[in-house]
Amino acid sequence: MPTTITNARGEAPALNGPCAGMTPRSAHHRCLPRTFGSADTFRVVAATDRETSQTGRRARSGTWAATLTPKLPAVIPGGSRAEPEPRNPCIGNGRPVPHKAEIPVRSATPTILTDAMSAPAQLLFPLMRNCELGRICSAACYCHRRHLCCLSTHSTPNPLRYVPQKKNLTTVCRPKENLRQLVQIRRYVTTPQRCYLTPPQVNSILKANEYSFKVPEFDGKNVSSILGFDSNQLPANAPIEDRRSAATCLQTRGMLLGVFDGHAGCACAQAVSERLFYYIAVSLLPPDTLIEIENAVESGRALLPILQWHKHPNDYFSKEASKLYFNSLRTYWQELIDLNSGETTDVKEALINAFKRLDSDLSLEAQVGDPNSFLNYWVLRVAFSGATACVAHVDGVDLHVANTGDSRALLGVQEEDGSWSAVTLSNDHNAQNESEVKRLKSEHPKSEEKSVVKQDRLLGLLMPFRAFGDVKFKWSIELQKRVVESGPDQLNDNEYTKFVPPNYHSPPYLTAEPEVIYHKLRPKDKFLVLATDGLWETMHRQDVVKIVGEYLTGVHHQQPIAVGGYKVTLAQMHGLLMERRARISSVFEDQNAATHLIRHAVGNNEFGVVDHERLSKMLSLPEELARMYRDDISIIVVQFNSHVIGAHNQD
Repeated sequence: MPTTITNARGEAPALNGPCAGMTPRSAHHRCLPRTFGSADTFRVVAATDRETSQTGRRARSGTWAATLTPKLPAVIPGGSRAEPEPRNPCIGNGRPVPHKAEIPVRSATPTILTDAMSAPAQLLFPLMRNCELGRICSAACYCHRRHLCCLSTHSTPNPLRYVPQKKNLTTVCRPKENLRQLVQIRRYVTTPQRCYLTPPQVNSILKANEYSFKVPEFDGKNVSSILGFDSNQLPANAPIEDRRSAATCLQTRGMLLGVFDGHAGCACAQAVSERLFYYIAVSLLPPDTLIEIENAVESGRALLPILQWHKHPNDYFSKEASKLYFNSLRTYWQELIDLNSGETTDVKEALINAFKRLDSDLSLEAQVGDPNSFLNYWVLRVAFSGATACVAHVDGVDLHVANTGDSRALLGVQEEDGSWSAVTLSNDHNAQNESEVKRLKSEHPKSEEKSVVKQDRLLGLLMPFRAFGDVKFKWSIELQKRVVESGPDQLNDNEYTKFVPPNYHSPPYLTAEPEVIYHKLRPKDKFLVLATDGLWETMHRQDVVKIVGEYLTGVHHQQPIAVGGYKVTLAQMHGLLMERRARISSVFEDQNAATHLIRHAVGNNEFGVVDHERLSKMLSLPEELARMYRDDISIIVVQFNSHVIGAHNQD
């Protein structure tokens, strides 16, 4: 029996107002989605007149009076019921507040409630189910301006079982209260109370992680083909599993930009976002520069800077692992020096080598371990989690995109008539890509043809077919057992790390080798969008290009409003036209193209217009619920210098 989560009016979040028609996105989860059993329970806040003002001030979940909190199984071994820990009945200044009543989804009628009701109320109580339960229960428990679950601040009872004191039973619960009083109270409790975020609050959330960088017209080596870039992130997971990076290559030409989508945790995405650009930069360096860097390390002199990072204050580096990372990178450039053939390094080959070498180092570091207990646990976390990557290298008119996984790169092209078109510069590596499925099956025995891709997932578990880390799909079973058994207790006690995928016969099943696509920039190529799959799950590529293009140019090509088969009245059509006018007048409230795109991705309604009420509700969802409706979103929008690109093409 499915569980229903309701708000103060008994409405399911997915069906309320502007969110109508939205479905949970569990099918899009990279790993198998967590499912709640029928015995799971949820904390339901009993709304009273005293609690209303407090509930309305809740920062991120003020819209909902019921918050989703996955609980332990209702029945534990031995037949006893799982009891939650008691809550502190006081907050802030010590004033007592009502406890949150724990109401099982499939539970019998509480005896304390039936005893307190008149006969007609007892007859009606079996009809109270799902969304009615949250409203009626709060009304039935409301007697003499207090709840049954409101106890003394000095007592710590089980919130699921209330045993009233005998001397207070007659005053707190009066059986003589009739059904008419119950209905009157119910009407009071179900009065609509909309606690949406204000526009400034919405902007504060959307702009918390935005970052912009303007490239100097002359970067010291040549005139740059990039005007600048905007980036932003909107988390759905807590903490966010996405990462982003941008850096200018100082010893070679060009700029590197990338987005990284983690799964099974953020550790792998964090490590790749810190390290991959260094591996790419080293791969692009000529042998003489590599030798100069190695001599500086040997003699203890200062090293030549390789990259200039462009980072948001929230984008951090792991200082504890910096020495480990440097030693691995040094080993890599020493091998490049030894293998020097005197030939010029090709950018495509350098990108492929950097991706593959970093993934190999992540695996080797986890196998060898580290004497430092923190680093030993960290490298194992990195290896057992995973991350996809989409990286762009821009050097003059040469654009290379290296992609591993299901993040995407999209080029915005402005045609002669001013319209916008999209050019895809990456391919998703998942079950929707037939060539990728064919490649995967060709690398394993014929006997595994039906098991290697199951339910559109790798071995029935993993959605992307290429990724960093994820050693559970790369190591042999013997190696996995040895590393887990010799690792720290935190790893040995983790059921995920000890779990072996089904039909695991011929590893490795996963690779980090990227697919590299080259594109020569033209004057009509105006911008590049790099984004994780959280954006592409909600928006079509043509819509993305149109929104960004109109934002950057300030020119809006109005199309007839399409209602998509809906029957609209003249008044409704007038409202849509007024909304469109307001949207055009307020388009410049966003100073960041990535923020503007996220606003549309989260707040667009069925007519393609940003609906503030919908946007407010989506941003107000509790952390436990937000992941069910959308993924983390990370976006980088790179704007090109058409004049410089045109001059390059003429030369």
